[in-house]
Amino acid sequence: MNSLLFNRSLGSVTPDTVSRRYTSRLVNALQAAPNVRFDSAPRPTKDVFTSASEAQKPEAWAHKAGVNSLVIDKFEGRFMLSGGADPSIHLWDLESVENTTKKYTYTRAGSVPKATGHKFGITHLSYHPFDNKTFLSSSYDHTLKINTTETLKPSGSFNLESIIYSHAISPIADHLLVACATQHPNIRLVDLRSGANSHILAGHREAVLTVAWSPHESHILASAGADCTIRLWDIRKSASGIGVLDVEDSVGVVGYDGYGTGARHRGRGKAHSAAVNGLVWTEDGRHIVSTGHDYKIRVWDASVGANTLTAFGPVVRNYHLAQLQPLLVPKDIVTPGKDIMFFPNPKEILGFDLFEGKLLKRLKALPVSASSRGAGTTKPRVTTLAWRAHNVQMFSSHSDGTIRAWLPRPPEEAVLDEEEFKEAQAAKGILEVGKKRKRNALDEVFKSLTERPITFG
Repeated sequence: MNSLLFNRSLGSVTPDTVSRRYTSRLVNALQAAPNVRFDSAPRPTKDVFTSASEAQKPEAWAHKAGVNSLVIDKFEGRFMLSGGADPSIHLWDLESVENTTKKYTYTRAGSVPKATGHKFGITHLSYHPFDNKTFLSSSYDHTLKINTTETLKPSGSFNLESIIYSHAISPIADHLLVACATQHPNIRLVDLRSGANSHILAGHREAVLTVAWSPHESHILASAGADCTIRLWDIRKSASGIGVLDVEDSVGVVGYDGYGTGARHRGRGKAHSAAVNGLVWTEDGRHIVSTGHDYKIRVWDASVGANTLTAFGPVVRNYHLAQLQPLLVPKDIVTPGKDIMFFPNPKEILGFDLFEGKLLKRLKALPVSASSRGAGTTKPRVTTLAWRAHNVQMFSSHSDGTIRAWLPRPPEEAVLDEEEFKEAQAAKGILEVGKKRKRNALDEVFKSLTERPITFG
């Protein structure tokens, strides 16, 4: 780092290069932060965070039934929304704590009232791309709702009469169309301006699991589903489908200019050998990343629809029907040409070089105590990843009801945390053994008294 600063003082490197080198090191230093917790339980005080002693409580659940979705606003990077396997939606203020070096627990800044919220579990949450005070929520109750963070009450609701697995709104368009991936093979387009939801995109043969708008072409939409296909759509055309991606095609539909112009679009082909439940565009719109139940992650050249043949190895696991999106680290904080992707594996988070497929990191959180969880699991499934804008911080939601933070930390601190956890578990085990011995002794005394023979003179 000193040599980099020296070269900067000489003018041989730009300030942007120095900044990217520094933030890249922070990304590579991401580790679990077990001292950061999220608890939705109401507090007796009005503080938005608890003291260090209160943070030691083992019971800290964002949603006791499990967390299905997580999203952070991209304008300020301050407010985070979480949706549970129950109908609850909570709002968290990530700036409520100034000193992040100590142990602390976030408490919810607000919640959507049960009377006006969804009836069943949340499937997907997203902020409006032009207004960070408005967010969308979809649920297993077949509805898509428009909500505001000021009142945390729905301002509009659309019943699509089918389970909505995910939804997406274009980050650049002014048409305000929300694409909804539903249990029905047709993609539903909901117009927030007019309130109409009758327009459909037909082409998939089974349930649609995920949709994503192009970040540079406001009329281009990608979708994927249980029929193993990824389809591209141009919503301006009456016959909206413009092609499918084929895993066997590493050349693509090039056309006469090398970018597909004038070429006949492909109408058949499978992108994965099993259901596809993850789809995300890169920031420049040149590539599409997909994930499927065949335990594969694929990177596609979006201009011609070619499979780039990037291999991510045999460590990927993906078998749940819900949407499972990979997280792409913002390009402006990593070294140019070294894009990083994080994937939510069931029991860990995998960090890859996006275009080389090289495994860079395996992030594992300390397990939750089974006794404190009750019927919960000690190795919770990772359901969603969210990146905090203007920071090098990542958050993950889990099926055991927790939200976990991943912050830049020295590896030695993570090792110390693991040792402290093992020591605490060992001490707890000793106490449990002692309690069990006392119970056994009392049982023996009780049996000796009750089993004593009674004689009559």
